[in-house]
Amino acid sequence: MFDLLVYLVHHRERVVSKDELLEGVWPDVTVTDNSLQRAVSSLRAALRQGGMDGAIRNLPGKGYRFFVDSRQPERIDHKQVDGTVGAIGAIGLARRAAVGHLWLQAATLFQSADRDGQLSAEDFHDWAIALQCLGRTAAAIPVLVRAVAARSEAGDAAGAAVDAIALSGLHFESGQAAIGKGWLARAEDWASMLDDAPTTALLLWMKSKLAAFDGEPEQALALADAAYTAVRYKDALNIEALSLAYRGFYRLCLGDTHGGLADQDHAAAVALSSTNLDPIMGGSLYCNILWAARMFGDWARADQWTRSYQNFCSSSGMELTGSCQLHRSEVLGIRGSLDEALARIQDALARLTSDAPWSMGDANRVLGDILAAIGNDDAALEAYDRAYTMGWCPEPGRAMLLLARGEAEAAHASLERSLIGKSWWTLQRRGILLAHLALVAAHTHRSGQAKALICELSGSADRWPMPSIRALTNEAQAILALSRQDHEAAMRHLHLARQLWSSIDGRVQIVRLRLQISRLQLERGDIRGAMAEVHAAQLVAGELGSPKLRADCTALQHDIDGWQPAVRRQSIGR
Repeated sequence: MFDLLVYLVHHRERVVSKDELLEGVWPDVTVTDNSLQRAVSSLRAALRQGGMDGAIRNLPGKGYRFFVDSRQPERIDHKQVDGTVGAIGAIGLARRAAVGHLWLQAATLFQSADRDGQLSAEDFHDWAIALQCLGRTAAAIPVLVRAVAARSEAGDAAGAAVDAIALSGLHFESGQAAIGKGWLARAEDWASMLDDAPTTALLLWMKSKLAAFDGEPEQALALADAAYTAVRYKDALNIEALSLAYRGFYRLCLGDTHGGLADQDHAAAVALSSTNLDPIMGGSLYCNILWAARMFGDWARADQWTRSYQNFCSSSGMELTGSCQLHRSEVLGIRGSLDEALARIQDALARLTSDAPWSMGDANRVLGDILAAIGNDDAALEAYDRAYTMGWCPEPGRAMLLLARGEAEAAHASLERSLIGKSWWTLQRRGILLAHLALVAAHTHRSGQAKALICELSGSADRWPMPSIRALTNEAQAILALSRQDHEAAMRHLHLARQLWSSIDGRVQIVRLRLQISRLQLERGDIRGAMAEVHAAQLVAGELGSPKLRADCTALQHDIDGWQPAVRRQSIGR
């Protein structure tokens, strides 16, 4: 549809025949007349949303033409370079589409107008935003380079600095940190000539991201705090919210959970109070808060922010990014349908290769978790290995799979390695990693280590208050209780763990714990209790779509069925 619109706009001075369209837009594909008509119909529907009814006209027997009524104003609330309003043609339509967040139209029309040499520096800036909102970040980079050049030539230091910072961020996200630092240094040169708080804050915010990437969370926190201080109460709500969200992110990394969560909630309130939330900054804000929730094992919060992020993308006309699909897939893997989670993570992997390849490691980690929950262990291990090869920690999922396969010592060693270092993702995930290490330590009879870890996590409730971490420590305590034959304490801790997972709808873990409880009840002769737990587990496993969990439920049900005749015979004998 995008290519069809580009072709019609570029040849808007004449009628384009069907044969020419088929050859020009789909040169190597067999396309029927019906398919062409459907494509044109879909394009007309998209243009209609921007108030461009009748822009594509069909001349029977001749073809199609992109037509603009020159008597109608084609521009709303956006100054032209010469200060007039009401520009005619592709450039005016492009500007109007950008104002209306009609990103497909804007990108197409800016591309067409560029061929006629009509674009200003501001147009290049808006064109780059449109491309990013469409998920075409690689295409946005050369457009932003032209925006920087045009602003520099015009003596617009503030605008050049802002676009150079955007370039720094895009290169950073694409894994080109050295180039990103180069653009950031260029932005700093321009910003040094200014006394402009928003530009200064934006520069400090970007520097904080690079500091975090380099494993300097304390410096990152100081820079984010300086950014927030620079712009606070300066009527720059977008940048204020962004710097505040990242300050919260770094606080979470460094263990200040209360302060970090408070900052991120405050940032969301600031952003939502803005009537003109920039789509790119808004996306960064939402993505940061959601990422923190995922890494912290705060699944209820992650689910809320994922839904909010999707609504934001929809209202601002943005395509769902690979990162958004990654976030959603992990939440679904914990709380929802595994089939949908698998489809979303596969879509995320396809998108992340272009817009955020640094996330490929994390995406493979999540893929491993989903495949392990489904029961495809070999494929899960392959995904975990890919994550590790890409420099990303595949824990705790890989360790839990190894534990389930009887490789407890390997699981323990892998988790201990995962806690080495000061990278921001290691620091932020420290609580969830420690909780899993406590569980594996209990399974491997390292009772001293398990108790010390449980004490550390339970004694730092303000730092790690998440139900997921408390559930894991209760499960570790249950394993320790079983090792000393204290079945009552074990049962109590397992029920507490299951209740905590239930409070955040962690359904994969709920099924796993119900099966543990059922086995323990069966061993103690509580047949009715065992049956109740396995039936509850079967219902959830069926909704999740996990053959592995369903098979585990079926196997345990057979064991229970085998116990019941024996119990009846004993009763008759008495």
